[in-house]
Amino acid sequence: MIESFLVTSRETLEASLVVGIVLAYLNRTNNQSYKKTVYYGIGAGILASIIAALAFTFFAGEFEGKTEQIFEGITMLIGAVLLTTMILWMMQQRHISKEIEGKVGKHLMSAQPLFSHIGIFTLIFIAVIREGVETVIFLNAINYASGINFVGGTLGILAAIVVGYLFFVSTKKIDLKKLFSVSSILLILFAAGLVAHGIHEFEEAGAVSGIISPLFDINHILNEKGILGSFLKGLFGYNGNPSLLEVAAWASYLGLILYLYRRIGSSRVKAIG
Repeated sequence: MIESFLVTSRETLEASLVVGIVLAYLNRTNNQSYKKTVYYGIGAGILASIIAALAFTFFAGEFEGKTEQIFEGITMLIGAVLLTTMILWMMQQRHISKEIEGKVGKHLMSAQPLFSHIGIFTLIFIAVIREGVETVIFLNAINYASGINFVGGTLGILAAIVVGYLFFVSTKKIDLKKLFSVSSILLILFAAGLVAHGIHEFEEAGAVSGIISPLFDINHILNEKGILGSFLKGLFGYNGNPSLLEVAAWASYLGLILYLYRRIGSSRVKAIG
């Protein structure tokens, strides 16, 4: 449930922030006539995301046996890559509001109102469908790993919408930096689990060798099929008897993220200096 909540809340929050910034900017600049264009962009983005979900489900259903396992492994690795790029991008965004307002301002300056509407529609549409398609991939990766929890996913969407609404139209102050920091840590661990689980699927299909399999077995201490073990497996990809390749992939991923995080941190220090 938590993994579904994290993914949908994070993805929906990104889209809702873009929409909120655009609507707030249109209000401040007395361009309320463009609000319908924003809503059309949201609707079109959601519709396109639903079509993408149906197409992905149909495509995935064509695979069987080893091919299915390889496809699931690839989906998990793609999900991990997309999660990583999303997290790293958010770490670098200090002026997201100004950036989006600048884009909207350029569209509004167009001599032709039609071009302004098209520009704003495209901005919203891309923001929604990008998050929608990523969510489709993430949720399918979760489904292959531990199963989708629709309650958690729905709550995540609702929570993100509420946070976006409160941040932009109420007097309540929400520290998005802290919110993103906490969720980023959890999502990094979740992505590391997807990497390890994806490698496990390749091993099951016979596409790669685990080198030493299993490297160790602690299921007698914390069984992956038990209550706590199942929870950790679904959230962080816990495996009580992983292979050497799985452990190496998990550790390498965390090492890479730590390296990139430090580089981003040092670049911020230089920018301030």
